[in-house]
Amino acid sequence: MAEDRNRRRFTDPRATAEAAFRAATTPKPAAPPPQPAARPTTIPGSREVVSLRLDSAVLAHFQKDGPGWQDRINEALRSLVPADDA
Repeated sequence: MAEDRNRRRFTDPRATAEAAFRAATTPKPAAPPPQPAARPTTIPGSREVVSLRLDSAVLAHFQKDGPGWQDRINEALRSLVPADDA
């Protein structure tokens, strides 16, 4: 039992208290500023998938000539957009 006392490490209560105080009062490093969300790069002239509600008569008009009706709708809408907005 006497040997156990000799093996123990001596801790200084003052040093322990100072270390705890230092840890509590040391300013924490500031978090890095939030990075702005990366904007998706768009390729000029690329197309996007959208859901669009059209009157059935309008849809029938563009579909009557068969495949390519979506391109025809796109061309009709593009003709309505001013050149500087396109």
